Amino acid sequence: MSNWTDGKREAPEPLEGNVVATVTGGTVVWFALFLLQLPFYGWYREHGHDWWIWTCLAGGGLGLIGVWYVRARDAAIRRAAGESPGRQVAPDAEAPTAADPADAGKRSAADPLTVDDMTQRVDDDAGGERPGPGEGRAH
Repeated sequence: MSNWTDGKREAPEPLEGNVVATVTGGTVVWFALFLLQLPFYGWYREHGHDWWIWTCLAGGGLGLIGVWYVRARDAAIRRAAGESPGRQVAPDAEAPTAADPADAGKRSAADPLTVDDMTQRVDDDAGGERPGPGEGRAH
């Protein structure tokens, strides 16, 4: 076990997938469980398990918030990457190579976007200066 916890191994890359579909699927499952249990409300109540039904309803409601959140996050990531919201990039698509050596250090649309990239873009939009504490950012 110490081979895995001693800090000598690098952390694996995060799994990338269709987060919107995953959260939507989970939300549908919560609502389906709510609807399937609803006809048996009397039995659940008699046995003290009526909270199961309300847990499924709460899971579905929180799932709706989750769907809204991951859709907004996905759209923001696409906007930051310069892609249109409806465009899908094939995972095996090759990144275009830079013909001009001056363009060699620039990030292509196929490269993953990092927090540093987004921070740099915000700084570029704001004129390259970061506001101090309590100062707003002019748009």
